[in-house]
Amino acid sequence: MRRTNDLAVLIERWFTDRLMRHRGVSSNTIASYRDTFRLLFAFAQTRLGRSPSQLTLRDLDAPFIGAFLEDLETQRAASVRTRNLRLTAIRSFFRYAAFEEPAHSAHIQRVLAIPSKRCDKRQLQFLTRPEIEAILGCTDRSTWLGRRDYTLLLLAAQTGLRVSEIIDLDRDSVMLGRGAHVQCVGKGRKERSTPLTKVAQQALRHWFNEPRKRGATALFPNMHGGKLSTDGVQALLNKYVAKAREHCGSLRSKRVSPHVLRHSAAMELLQAGVDCSVIALWLGHEAMETTLTYLHAHLELKESALAKLKPYERAKAERFRPNDRLLEFLNSL
Repeated sequence: MRRTNDLAVLIERWFTDRLMRHRGVSSNTIASYRDTFRLLFAFAQTRLGRSPSQLTLRDLDAPFIGAFLEDLETQRAASVRTRNLRLTAIRSFFRYAAFEEPAHSAHIQRVLAIPSKRCDKRQLQFLTRPEIEAILGCTDRSTWLGRRDYTLLLLAAQTGLRVSEIIDLDRDSVMLGRGAHVQCVGKGRKERSTPLTKVAQQALRHWFNEPRKRGATALFPNMHGGKLSTDGVQALLNKYVAKAREHCGSLRSKRVSPHVLRHSAAMELLQAGVDCSVIALWLGHEAMETTLTYLHAHLELKESALAKLKPYERAKAERFRPNDRLLEFLNSL
């Protein structure tokens, strides 16, 4: 029979039964939650002098969790956003524990009551068409790697797929010809189809003619035929951005990540007059509020709205002339 304070068993059941089987959350979410508890247990080992398997649910009380979150910011130099992300993982576990361990409900509620910190919202970063073309132009398409990277970055900039969605694509995910599109599985295991431009279709046709690396089924494999990693995509993007900065000055002030390419695709759709609800479906957003952030970042859209307003007309200056004394007298009656 399982002990009520057996934290290790509770953690295992949460990951396997709730997250992976019942809810079917993405691998990225599971990895984020895993890393959170790795850090938490390392902190507990230093603070409490006990190994993770010796901890109980009572050890993870509100003051301890608060000290862990503070340690993230002070000792590990984590941002407020990262701190809140770690707290989200901890809350998810404690909400599960509330059903599994009702005897500890008061203790659990105190942990769940720990508030998130407010943080400044940074301005959304995106690339313009010339900046994207400058990056694509730095790929060496005379080599297999260069052609792979060109096709990958072009697809990312045109479709707005998340980097996790791109590296999970296989060759069967792409449908060319009439109604060409790419099919992916996004957050929440939701499938969606994204149409392809003629340029992207042509690039993919050329890419499909390339010899496969060790019979790879991944659309964009590494040199060994396996899937690219997120860090691998960031590394190849960094390489081409560094080259593009030499002749594209506007890139020097921008921090470019695969997610910035996703933002760039959304901004192009917005600039073309596509409705926000369609963009939300295109990008796989669960909430419309996420898509509306692009409206705040689109300066040209704000300037065009300003141009439609009727400007204030400056009144002509007139010299003051006092009223006639008799008229003043009559008006005062």
